[in-house]
Amino acid sequence: MEITCGIDIIEIDRIKECIEPLNEKFKERVYTEKEIIYSESKNNQKYQHYAVRFATKEAVFKAISKFLDDKFEISWKDIEITNDETGRPKVKIYHEISKKIDKIDISMSHCKQYAVANVVITWN
Repeated sequence: MEITCGIDIIEIDRIKECIEPLNEKFKERVYTEKEIIYSESKNNQKYQHYAVRFATKEAVFKAISKFLDDKFEISWKDIEITNDETGRPKVKIYHEISKKIDKIDISMSHCKQYAVANVVITWN
């Protein structure tokens, strides 16, 4: 068994600047429909939720990077951050590389200025 990890931190204002005022292209390129619906439902804190999902996707990229090559290109939308029935965040990877993954554990947090995520992956 092999274990990899990734971590990322981002300023929430950077994500806000990418999304507002009219840059829907960024949202459509990076986030899945479920992620957009969830983040938009958070009203005044929506940018924190967009940012923490971005940081989590970056952390996932870092954790899987050693297994990526030309045949394993992956896009932002191939990684989706949702919540289970208890509210715990989870990752779904819509890509062939997911067949090599045994488990993914994530931890996400945000405050007024920053969002941070940590990802640990165990491989088959």
